[in-house]
Amino acid sequence: MKQLTLLLWPMLVSTLALAQPATEIYLFDIAARRNRITIDHPINITNHKGYDNQPSFNPKESQVYYASFNEDGRSDIRMYDYKRGITRTITQTTEREYSPTVTPDQQHLSCIIQRDNNAQDLGKYPIEGGPASVIVDNLTVGYHVWADNSHVALFVLGTPNTLHYLRLPTQKDTVLAENIGRSLHHIPGEAAISFVHKVSEKEWLIKRLDTETLAITTLGTTLPGREDLCWLPDGRILMSDGNELFFLVPGEELWKKVSHPPTVILKGVTRLAVSANGKKLAVVVNEE
Repeated sequence: MKQLTLLLWPMLVSTLALAQPATEIYLFDIAARRNRITIDHPINITNHKGYDNQPSFNPKESQVYYASFNEDGRSDIRMYDYKRGITRTITQTTEREYSPTVTPDQQHLSCIIQRDNNAQDLGKYPIEGGPASVIVDNLTVGYHVWADNSHVALFVLGTPNTLHYLRLPTQKDTVLAENIGRSLHHIPGEAAISFVHKVSEKEWLIKRLDTETLAITTLGTTLPGREDLCWLPDGRILMSDGNELFFLVPGEELWKKVSHPPTVILKGVTRLAVSANGKKLAVVVNEE
């Protein structure tokens, strides 16, 4: 079998405007057992020259959404259906869209809309395509995660970068942490989200925000210098050290290696996303 080498362009900046080019997204089968996790059968689902990044899954359908640069160097939202093997462009605008996420009502794709005046708003598009609606336009939003239909947590760019918890009906905005990473996720089966708190240059912690009480607790330590993670449905966390994938049971200290065939070589991996049923894993790579 031909050896497959997977590479990811290192992310050197946090702003969306300077996102690195020449990335692809691979889809793996993933099998999670009691003490072992295995990945196999990688497929390049983008196969497109330029930037393809920030994958997320539709929670009920066989669809992966992602940001993709067009010929003009602007990022649109695209969708790949892995059961039908088809790709469709959702947005074709003069703006730049990043981090597409299915909203809790499953009627829209929320995303970061980067404008030519350097504003970065949180907006949403109908999931089948159509004009955008603005959700947040008074903050420079880098990343987001939904707690429910009415509450959203935001990574807001600044010095330092901060974690905001926004109640949409009242527009009450609470700043909960500073020096956070870009990886925000809903924790499966819980009224909680996770974020990475960069306590110091060497100490990066995975933390849990209770979205009902706003209490914050520590779940564990990231792999050294790594901030991108995702959650399996069974409550385990996936990360990469850049060369391999590892998983962690929250509350434990030891990261365990994810298994894969020797024909799959992981190198420089950062962003990851897992399907709601835990059977598919998306990984962003660079093949240059």
